[in-house]
Amino acid sequence: MTQIWLQMPACLGKPIRITLGQLKVSVKKMEITNVSEYEAIAKEKLPKMVYDYYASGAEDQWTLKENRNAFSRILFRPRILIDVSKIDMTTTVLGFKISMPIMIAPSAMQKMAHPEGENATARAASAAGTIMILSSWATSSVEEVASTGPGIRFFQLYVHKDRNVVAQLVRRAERAGFKAIALTVDTPRLGRREADIKNRFTLPPFLTLKNFEGLDLGKMDKVSDICLINLNFNYRFTLPVCSPNDGIILQTDDSGLASYVAGQVDRSLSWKDVKWLQTITSLPILVKGVLTAEDTRLAVQAGAAGIIVSNHGARQLDYVPATIMALEEVVKAAQGRVPVFLDGGVRRGTDVFKALALGASGIFIGRPVVFSLAAEGEAGVRKVLQMLRDEFELTMALTGCRSLKEITRNHIVTDWDHPRVVPRL
Repeated sequence: MTQIWLQMPACLGKPIRITLGQLKVSVKKMEITNVSEYEAIAKEKLPKMVYDYYASGAEDQWTLKENRNAFSRILFRPRILIDVSKIDMTTTVLGFKISMPIMIAPSAMQKMAHPEGENATARAASAAGTIMILSSWATSSVEEVASTGPGIRFFQLYVHKDRNVVAQLVRRAERAGFKAIALTVDTPRLGRREADIKNRFTLPPFLTLKNFEGLDLGKMDKVSDICLINLNFNYRFTLPVCSPNDGIILQTDDSGLASYVAGQVDRSLSWKDVKWLQTITSLPILVKGVLTAEDTRLAVQAGAAGIIVSNHGARQLDYVPATIMALEEVVKAAQGRVPVFLDGGVRRGTDVFKALALGASGIFIGRPVVFSLAAEGEAGVRKVLQMLRDEFELTMALTGCRSLKEITRNHIVTDWDHPRVVPRL
């Protein structure tokens, strides 16, 4: 039993020794042993509106659960008696060498989770020797993130109705030293996220979307324009926080974020815009949000430098497959012409291995980053990256793989596999 000494006031005499059991106090501090444990801590620390924004999915949230559950249906076929005393996890992404195939996905508005926000995440990614994708809806600007120190960073982009705004964002990212554009293509409209609707989600008033500060925003959408004027935000480009008193009518099933997206993101986005984007930047373009072979072939034809298999963290269309289930179809359609990456549901090093065995060149994590950021700031994000790295290395060792190129389809078995013919040695 742990004992402590209590220093008593002089009038009461000598110090006394008691056990913690006698004090009837609860100590909630626990050692974090896996990535998923950070979510409960984040839920306890964050305001409900913020936690729900990060944690929830679209509608019935079937895909949200399936993103995780699908990994559990893929089993290993480990090889034994292989010298795994040295394991190399390094890889190259778009020509940039990184320490492991585990990278950070774009997550919006990270200062809702922690005051350091995206800056802390950038430092953690750099320390781990891996890539971070910064959301265009970040609460830290590309310049602020770049100022945190060296690192390989990509910029996530939505295409807005005003293409001049898009061009300014891209140029700003280029000047800040970002190395690629991750174009999100699955959000012509925002998915129905019922938790955000119930909470009337809006960006807290002390935060702004920093990448839009200082831009020529041109003729803004009327809804956003009225909100900005009536709420006297001085054109800081905050998400609109509107009420009937603002002189506009919002649909009753909208969150503030949905209203903003409806007003600014271009529903007419098509493959020709992917080609247009290549005319305004020399940066390689990753197409983020592909789930089918058909769209994979179109992405390659349109000049994409890579594909991210993503269902937007199950936040857009519910009842799409888990990304790990869609991955192999996309990989086969890409035919090695471009690298294919995956995000969605990765919580273990074993998940990373399974994705690579199905043909992914690397994976991105999203929610584990914001939850660990909320719990422990930069140290939490560093720990998440380290835990996943350690688990992935252990999985490689236990399956008999000494480098990423040794991870093959024969190391796993899936529900959809045909009866297996044992490969010749």
